[in-house]
Amino acid sequence: MAHLSLLRLSLSVTARPRRLALLAVLATAALPSAADARHRGYDGVWNVTFATTRGNCGSGYSVPFTVIGSRVSSAGGGRVSGRVSRAGTVAVHVSVGASHASGGGRLVGVNGAGAWNGIISGDRCSGTWQATRT
Repeated sequence: MAHLSLLRLSLSVTARPRRLALLAVLATAALPSAADARHRGYDGVWNVTFATTRGNCGSGYSVPFTVIGSRVSSAGGGRVSGRVSRAGTVAVHVSVGASHASGGGRLVGVNGAGAWNGIISGDRCSGTWQATRT
């Protein structure tokens, strides 16, 4: 009988570190990685201002975009789809009615900049954009 109690004690002592190790591994897997945290660093609403450098399109329009994780979407008005990489490289497509444009650039901290081109109200145009996270 004493042998059985000693065996149970031995099993519980050796099983406890295994359980703790398993819990530690599971807890670490559930935590976001540093890369995920950096990727989420772009989350929020970005106010994007467009300037036209070529073509007969208006300039100075400001549009809010939303970034959640790696996805870029509209924060009001128009259809916006796009992606932002962990490094901040962004590619976006915007359409409002018959007008549409594509752009690319980079987000760094709370600012961003890049270029765009598209057809706005029937005119082929291109230009630059600047963004600030609000």
